[in-house]
Amino acid sequence: MTEFKKNEIRENIARIREGMKAYPKTALMAVIKTRTAEEINFAIRECGITLVGENRVQELLVHYEEMDHSAKLHFIGTLQKNKVKYIIDKVDMIESLDSEGLAAEIDKRAAKIGKTMPVLIEINIGREESKSGIFPETLASFCEALKNYPNIAPQGLMTIAPICEDKNEYNRYFSEMNTLKDDIFRTYFPEVKEPILSMGMSGNFAQALENGSDIIRVGEGIFGKRNAFPIKG
Repeated sequence: MTEFKKNEIRENIARIREGMKAYPKTALMAVIKTRTAEEINFAIRECGITLVGENRVQELLVHYEEMDHSAKLHFIGTLQKNKVKYIIDKVDMIESLDSEGLAAEIDKRAAKIGKTMPVLIEINIGREESKSGIFPETLASFCEALKNYPNIAPQGLMTIAPICEDKNEYNRYFSEMNTLKDDIFRTYFPEVKEPILSMGMSGNFAQALENGSDIIRVGEGIFGKRNAFPIKG
């Protein structure tokens, strides 16, 4: 990695953190999809990143062997049931729980290693057929179903907002996430004193911050345009 690339990463992180000063409780996640171990470890060791997120199981397995484990690792992408076993012992949280079938598999695999897996429920806030996540109107019944899985610990909600040409439109989606958190999630999981909202990415994290996001997930905004990565899945 060139010094120029290092300076770019350092400056991007500094700029994002400057914009987060008014939101001291919000965590900055560096999304490491397609990134090299050198880039990831530089962000952790030299720029103070303490939370990273991975979208793909195969990339996570490659990164896991090489990355600095002083940072927490969340899985944030679509997760197939048959791949849970590969990451259950490696991640600190799964942010993309989107079906009861996946919940059952996570619960089973977590039980085998004596672990309770923290999870976020993924909400398809734009009700887009092309995206994963449960629709807002099914959240209550989904929360009720999750009570059957003792090795899962729901901690809050995650979403990927639809792309909006007018950035002010993001406020509507992020505001609805707050309503879901307060009116539904808290009702079913009152033991979670401070439920997590993971929302906001490189193109809309400013609006997410304004609407109370607890985790913003930034990839290109930190590392620049994505690299090609030879492994899929």
